[in-house]
Amino acid sequence: MQGNLPPEAEEKIEELQDLQETAQQVAVQKQQAETTLNETETALEQLEEIDEDTGMYQEVGELLVETEYDEAATELEDKKDSLEVRVETLDKQESRVEEKFEELQQELQQLLSGAGGGPQGPQGPGGPGMGGPGGD
Repeated sequence: MQGNLPPEAEEKIEELQDLQETAQQVAVQKQQAETTLNETETALEQLEEIDEDTGMYQEVGELLVETEYDEAATELEDKKDSLEVRVETLDKQESRVEEKFEELQQELQQLLSGAGGGPQGPQGPGGPGMGGPGGD
């Protein structure tokens, strides 16, 4: 696959590829949730401009079903709250994936730069036994 790379490096590369796919999936889900959230917020704004006695319909699958103003407002508020939580969760997940990706990249760079450098290679500067400021 990667030629003469150490097995550890090949594993890191596969992990990076998997994380990249995960990052793309999370980004798509986040974009979809943000779009739906924006649409819901727009619907709530429009609802505020409508008289409460106006006949209203709600889309349920392929049908339009008559609904009450208060019921529509409550459902939209609930949907908005749920979507805000979803976007926040996806944002945190996206950050964790990015951090892990950067961490794996650094580990891979250390593996590749340390290849053939003996047992100290992957530990890099400041690793065990490197001295530095005295102890605990």
